[in-house]
Amino acid sequence: MKRLALFLATASLAHAGTPAPVKPVPPAPLPPPGYAPITLLDGKLTVDIQEKMRVEVRENNFDFNSAVNGPQDASWLLQRFRLGLGYSFTPWFKIYAQGQDVREIGGSRPNEIGTFGSEGDDTFDLLKGYVQLGDIKKGPSATIGRQFLSYGDQRLVGPLEWLNQARTFDALKLRYAAPKWSLDLFSSSPVVFKDHEWNKSTLLDDDDNLNEIFSGLYFSTQFVPINTTTDFYVFHKMDDGNANFGPKLGDTNFLTFGTLWKGDAKKLRGWDYETEMAFQTGEVSGRDLTAFAGHWGAGYNWLGHPWKPRLGLQYNYATGDQNPADGDIETFQNLYPTNHLFYGYMDTTGWTNMHNPQINFSVTPTPKLKLMLDYHLYWNASNDDAWRRVNGVTGVRPVNAAARSASSFRGQEVDLTAIYKLNPHVALQAGYSLFIAGDYLSDTGADDNAHFGYVQVQIDF
Repeated sequence: MKRLALFLATASLAHAGTPAPVKPVPPAPLPPPGYAPITLLDGKLTVDIQEKMRVEVRENNFDFNSAVNGPQDASWLLQRFRLGLGYSFTPWFKIYAQGQDVREIGGSRPNEIGTFGSEGDDTFDLLKGYVQLGDIKKGPSATIGRQFLSYGDQRLVGPLEWLNQARTFDALKLRYAAPKWSLDLFSSSPVVFKDHEWNKSTLLDDDDNLNEIFSGLYFSTQFVPINTTTDFYVFHKMDDGNANFGPKLGDTNFLTFGTLWKGDAKKLRGWDYETEMAFQTGEVSGRDLTAFAGHWGAGYNWLGHPWKPRLGLQYNYATGDQNPADGDIETFQNLYPTNHLFYGYMDTTGWTNMHNPQINFSVTPTPKLKLMLDYHLYWNASNDDAWRRVNGVTGVRPVNAAARSASSFRGQEVDLTAIYKLNPHVALQAGYSLFIAGDYLSDTGADDNAHFGYVQVQIDF
């Protein structure tokens, strides 16, 4: 009860999980098909159903070592089923609940979520469950309960829908939406998925010793005429500290200040641009934090072409720790992102301790089919810090004398992706990724190339 009181006392309410009316949330690799839920009782009762299945084949994704056939070097089927029910008592009072069942079938990984990278099993449990007061599209509103948080391009806060179980929060939220701007305030705690147990947020779970509280303010605008997005935000994270980024010397308590700008290609004669920059200060497990991350990109869209081709160039950067023994930390904290969208579909890289230039090309040969080709290069920002995977925590190689004296070049990745929207209810996606090992891997151990292929179908009603 003491922790619950702390949560309520520090809570500011916010919107999450629904895009602001002034800008779209970027699509996931497999975008929602654009279906409308089933409605009953003159539209007051809504029913939505989702079934998603993805077959994955992976080789050397985790150890870059063909001589070892680890549990991650295999193929498996990921299956996800969701059932949601909503009821609108009045236009300004709504309740919604969505259950989810996820399974990992086949392969050699344990069916425990997170063990050897497994997405695992989680028997039918509550994914979302909230009360909504007001209209989130105009004026003031409040949403209270379990739900997704999704802000900006999801580089720092997103529902991670690519992951079978996704990511959800127990949150208190307030929102005000005007025609050209919106303001969200929130306080939340992330939910941990455990099979055969009721999923709880880290703050409310007596067995969890992290006690995370994640709060923030997000301001979305259309005040710059050539932009589709001009956002500003402040996020605050606090917990009891852990050893993910060095010895635990105390608690975690830090702020993230950032901004996101996106240019409108229609107003820039086919050109677009985007940038997101974030600065962090505070403490991570008792160490003084000063960190920075940035994303800068530009592209050209052939607006009159029926295939809608786009060619883009971007660069992503995040600081790494310069000296693990000095009591300070410069490792950028990647918070709760959907990194799968941005730094390679093989999920080797999070927005931390990295340089990542890339080239992106896409075409839409038919209204139902989109094809994408992405080419990535990767370097460590600091060899005194770890190369961390998509979760921003797990290291690819230990930080030892060999790693500190190694080349900083991690390697290259090529991603080929096809998305086909069969009809409003069914979407298909397939992809292949190749990671070409760089000198950092050669200097620190095995350096075999890695492969990843998948086929996915998602059905929504």
